[in-house]
Amino acid sequence: MRMLDDAVGTHARPVPLLRSLSFLRLWTGTMASGVATWALPFVLGLAVLDRSLTAAELGVLLATRTAGFLVAVPVGGVLADRYSRRRTVLGSGLMAAVAAPVMAMSLGRSLLLAAVAAAVMGAGQGACRPVFQALTAEVVAEPQRQQANAAITLAVRVTTLVAPTLTALLAAVVSTPVLLWGVGALWLVAALIPPAGAGSPVPSATRPNVLAEFADGVREARRHPWFLAGLAALTAVITTGYSATFVVLPLVSRDRYDNEAVLAAAMTTYTIGALVGAMIIARWRPRAQGWAALAGLSLYGFAPLSLLLPVHPGLIIAAYVLAGIGVELFNVPWFTAAQREIEPAKLARVSSLDFLLSYGLAPVGLALIAPAIDQFGATAVLAVCAVVCFAAPAAAALVPSSHGFTVADERRVPGRRDRVRTRPPVPG
Repeated sequence: MRMLDDAVGTHARPVPLLRSLSFLRLWTGTMASGVATWALPFVLGLAVLDRSLTAAELGVLLATRTAGFLVAVPVGGVLADRYSRRRTVLGSGLMAAVAAPVMAMSLGRSLLLAAVAAAVMGAGQGACRPVFQALTAEVVAEPQRQQANAAITLAVRVTTLVAPTLTALLAAVVSTPVLLWGVGALWLVAALIPPAGAGSPVPSATRPNVLAEFADGVREARRHPWFLAGLAALTAVITTGYSATFVVLPLVSRDRYDNEAVLAAAMTTYTIGALVGAMIIARWRPRAQGWAALAGLSLYGFAPLSLLLPVHPGLIIAAYVLAGIGVELFNVPWFTAAQREIEPAKLARVSSLDFLLSYGLAPVGLALIAPAIDQFGATAVLAVCAVVCFAAPAAAALVPSSHGFTVADERRVPGRRDRVRTRPPVPG
């Protein structure tokens, strides 16, 4: 009974997160999946350096991994709402864990088999992402979810900051296939460690197909104008600003400053900024939480803006620190609001829509930015991207319910049975 009360937060006062075994298991599993997701392209890059892969083969593996991710995101959301979040995490994690050693054994031998393994690992990653968001809502009591989401993202950011150095050191003593086996071990942890949630799917006599169930999740998202507005803003920022800076920053570092130091410093300080942002938002509860989050998202506009003119490198680094802070000031309240406002039985599907559009369209932005720079020049492209990064969150803030990322300002949808809150819940 104590475990159930801890999970749903209805009868007992929630225990501190660091004393909750359920949360610690969730935190460990989420972090393991995040590290495994980050590690694969880095390890494959090392394979190019040791000539196990060519640059073209690396492109094929990364492309098939992305394809697997995009296909699996909506499917994973549907399965998590149809069955249980724990079973979906277990299946997707084991799938990726098995694919990792297959890729290790096929490198340099069979590109086709390695590509299939990359697609399967991408599918495991894609299926896990929305499920962990929904599982957090089952395991963590509502007043603690913002702190829990901040703790999870803080762990992932710390890992991405120190992991490149550790991986490079490991690469000096072990081979690339061994590193891939290590990635598989991380996926095994992600599959086996997370706890079972307090919720369970509602039995149904008829079972619609995956597309119909995903469409039902889209309809749930449409009932929340703040969610659609925020998702549009996030997608715009990632597709333009995020993609432009990742393409232009290496060029600016090389051509304007004659070295790669600015590139390395900007990317490192971006992660440091994200760490700072996660620590701030773990405690900060702004009254207008939605507006504060959208203002944080707009800070990414300073990244492309700093690349427009030949400024001192310190200004570029400062801009990336602001961008990192702003990303987490948006991400944590955004996830927390979705876990609070979306109908629990459809949360995984709505989260999958979030990842599908925001991160799924990032490769499209990356593909279009380079031709746009060739056609119109880097200055024009960066200027447009900066304007979009500032304007898209501002436009989203005009939606009334974006004030607090809550249904309080929304009209009741006919036929909707859930209670509309009169005000956002106050964290305890």
